[in-house]
Amino acid sequence: MEWMMAKISLRTMSVPERRKFRGVITMGVLGIFALVVFALLPDKGQPVTYGFILGKEWVLLEKWVVDSKSGALLFAVLSVVTALVALGLFTMRKHSRVISLVFGSTFLMSFLCWAAAGKFIPLTGLLQGGLLLSVPLIFGAMAGVLSERSGVINIAIEGQLLAGAFASGVIASLLNNNWWGLLFAPIAGALISVLLAIFAIRYGIDQVVLGFVLNVLVIGLTSFLYKKLLIPYQSEWNSATAFAPIEIPLLSQIPVIGPIFFAQSIIVYLMYIFVTIIHIALFKSRWGLRTRAVGEHPTAAESVGINVNAIRFKNVILAGAIAGLGGAFFTLGAVGSFSKEMTAGKGFIALAALIFGRWSPMGAVAAALIFGFADNLQGLLTIIGTPIPSEFMLMAPYIATIIAVSGFIGKVRAPAADGIPYKRGGGSH
Repeated sequence: MEWMMAKISLRTMSVPERRKFRGVITMGVLGIFALVVFALLPDKGQPVTYGFILGKEWVLLEKWVVDSKSGALLFAVLSVVTALVALGLFTMRKHSRVISLVFGSTFLMSFLCWAAAGKFIPLTGLLQGGLLLSVPLIFGAMAGVLSERSGVINIAIEGQLLAGAFASGVIASLLNNNWWGLLFAPIAGALISVLLAIFAIRYGIDQVVLGFVLNVLVIGLTSFLYKKLLIPYQSEWNSATAFAPIEIPLLSQIPVIGPIFFAQSIIVYLMYIFVTIIHIALFKSRWGLRTRAVGEHPTAAESVGINVNAIRFKNVILAGAIAGLGGAFFTLGAVGSFSKEMTAGKGFIALAALIFGRWSPMGAVAAALIFGFADNLQGLLTIIGTPIPSEFMLMAPYIATIIAVSGFIGKVRAPAADGIPYKRGGGSH
């Protein structure tokens, strides 16, 4: 240990190294916290039952019963050991995301053993619900990635999600066909983005203010139509049903993983496809190179013949279409019918996931999954009853986002030209 500490000197560290070191220290502190609070302080243990069977998947392990105190102690010790391994890797100038994943999993399990003492935890259902709650967040975050990587701040994700939810629910009800509703959802989101693109790119309107205005516009318009049409004529205008889950043969029967990833609606499968395409295209294609260029150095991009504003315009509209498709999940992927302001601020949470994920598609997906899981977990803990108020669990991902934005784990930097209108031939202004 002394050898390790001798090699660590904050003064000689680069900024990325300091960020990684803070992360290692945070892991150590949380591991010790879990060891003391979750394992050592409770007077006695109670049985905690984890359920692993959700549907017709193959049975590898039906349930696991563990003493809460012993389980919390085991996973807390594993958390501390993982933190020490991370410290050792840091001294060797190495870093592993697997270590971070292992630490997060062991810390969470230690917490669950403590919080659910004497209770039943449907672990597979908990993970599946977390994925479902993160679907619109992932679509919204992908919309943010496309738009902001191009240099346009997209505060209007909330409005794009809501427009997609409204259009999909209404069209599916009127035509009695969910597929038509799913087709019109991205169109509705793209129409909101057309307004964003015109005023932000062509006229240089403040993009943050413009985004909020568009959100208010969509909320007001959908609320008005909901009151005037969807409530009095519900059977005709607001009677859609959700898509049924599609179970992929064999894959859906894999224990734990199968029900979570391969027994979902078409919208979830589309999410898998879009995330994969966006990630690969953004970093491996000519379009992706140009998109990143106009978001970082528009003047340099124009000097090599790239039409900066044309790319921004197209990408902002594409972003709106993706967010609109995500909005369809609220109706056709969940409850079927539309309700007033049913997105409930998910667009802003998607923005937080985008920032926490450092404007990276996979980083944003990981952050959105954290938000979705925390949301589902707090709901479950509210139902079964825990030693702490469930609201504190819901605060956890937001606190993590504040820490990330504040620079505690490293400065979070948006694309250099994000939010700066570009005038062709005259640079940004």
